[in-house]
Amino acid sequence: MDLHLQNKVALVTGGSRGLGRAIALGLAQEGAKVAVNYSRHRQQAADLVDRIRREHAVDAIAVQASVTDSADVVRMFGECESQLGPLDVLVNNAGTWPTAYVKDMTELQWDETLAVNLKGPFLAGREAVRRWLALGRTGRIVNISSQAAFMGSTTGHAHYAAAKAGLVAFTVSLAREVAPHGIYVNAVAPGFMRTDMIQETLSTGEAQLLNRIPLRRIGDPAEVANTVVFLASDRASYTTGATFDASGGMLMR
Repeated sequence: MDLHLQNKVALVTGGSRGLGRAIALGLAQEGAKVAVNYSRHRQQAADLVDRIRREHAVDAIAVQASVTDSADVVRMFGECESQLGPLDVLVNNAGTWPTAYVKDMTELQWDETLAVNLKGPFLAGREAVRRWLALGRTGRIVNISSQAAFMGSTTGHAHYAAAKAGLVAFTVSLAREVAPHGIYVNAVAPGFMRTDMIQETLSTGEAQLLNRIPLRRIGDPAEVANTVVFLASDRASYTTGATFDASGGMLMR
């Protein structure tokens, strides 16, 4: 199926590693030009850009920016637009998953987790919408939530779960606001994937996790990326405000 992403311009926040990397590769495979945002992992972002250009013959750039800083977000969009062209797709993927039980959690840990996982998508989503409305363009936003948004956490990630639940509600609200302008906003709720973020958890408790997953396996980031790429395309032309589960059956609704 042709997803009609040829020469579209996509920005993936937190795109240098894990799921973001898989999403960037998936978009490039469909012919999209990709801006890979990163905060700290400069070399990994540069390596990914080189791979995209080499394997998929599309343009790609790496853009350093903190998604929690509004000035950085504006600059990031400006760099993407000046080097690749007007944006068509935003994927809000940047995230953090620190461990702290509520009884031990500091205000700083709470604030930092919500800043990356909820404020970041707000700032980037706001900037994308502002630019699309100013230019009279349509666009697509895909927010990366989590199964924890619906199931909560018993492993010291209540702040993460709260942020991801907020992101689901934000997705619905923004989708309602901008639907009349041809701007689509959806979310994907992944389950456990083999990424650096949960490597320590997998190394000590994979068997326990498998008991919670009906498909009885940990997901590959590329499997979740496939859902994201579909929602980034105009093949999802009658879907907005939705959250798609990609959790191996952890979520069944």
